[in-house]
Amino acid sequence: MPEKVFAQILSEVSTFAKSASDLAALQSFIVEIIAERLPYCNWTGFYMLDSDDPETLVLGPFRGAPTEHVRIPVHQGICGAAVAQNDTVIVDDVSSDPRYLACSLETKSEIVAPIRANGAVVGEIDIDSHSLAAFSRQDKAFLEECATIVGGFIERI
Repeated sequence: MPEKVFAQILSEVSTFAKSASDLAALQSFIVEIIAERLPYCNWTGFYMLDSDDPETLVLGPFRGAPTEHVRIPVHQGICGAAVAQNDTVIVDDVSSDPRYLACSLETKSEIVAPIRANGAVVGEIDIDSHSLAAFSRQDKAFLEECATIVGGFIERI
């Protein structure tokens, strides 16, 4: 079942990316569609590197409970780890990971996929779940493809 949902979402995101007016519109579309179609994704958002301070991630469009973490140094948290490692990070139990920056007491697991444009990490997609071990290899492949679409959009604009 998830593979069909992932394929449908990716198809719609790809189509939207061809006509999106700007990056924020594409990001908003993605967080909304993930929230609507993947019920185990309780918080979805984008963090992009600050153009004035490339050592800091800045919160962009998101869907879910508000967070106090609107600026995250790239050497902190799961989000920082994904940038520093230039790789997707999956944490099955955030309470057991000392890197986790608590946003919500309800969050149990997290996945963060870097967004690359022109060969460099420019941001990331972050998803939290209220379930332990919510994210599979299929979720990883799906989120990385979303990140690739966003990276391609950034390269085109």
